[in-house]
Amino acid sequence: MPIPGNYKLLTVLSGSMRPAIDIGSVVVVMPQKEYKTGDIITFDSANRANIPTTHRIDNIQIVNGAPVYTTKGDANKTEDGKKRNQSEIEGKVIFTIPYLGYVLDFMKKPLGLALLIFIPALLIIWKETKNIYRELEKKAHTKAASTANNAESNDQGN
Repeated sequence: MPIPGNYKLLTVLSGSMRPAIDIGSVVVVMPQKEYKTGDIITFDSANRANIPTTHRIDNIQIVNGAPVYTTKGDANKTEDGKKRNQSEIEGKVIFTIPYLGYVLDFMKKPLGLALLIFIPALLIIWKETKNIYRELEKKAHTKAASTANNAESNDQGN
């Protein structure tokens, strides 16, 4: 999900970065000019149907004047098989929001979307119906009081 300022929000789908990032967390990613060892980055993953991967930079080598990054998930025992070029990196993880990905995923489903729209709509309708009912009661009470006053005035006049 792109957001203004060249940031991206991505949901973590695997436990490869545990304990630093849990499954279901949302990571906020922003492109950087340079990356350093220890940075957690998100990069294109050609072997998983274009689902981005978020791993830590384990090593940097300069090849033909350009950095080449070796990455590894914190929970993985071995480094990733493919080294990454700068062009493959979507950005550095700026911060994470634990478990928000579960909520966002639920909201994408029909039930979640319905709850997101219908529950607040029902609450608004209920509140407005109460307000209308109160106003009608006030009007009826005012009318009844006015009718009673008029009747009293007529009785006193006779």
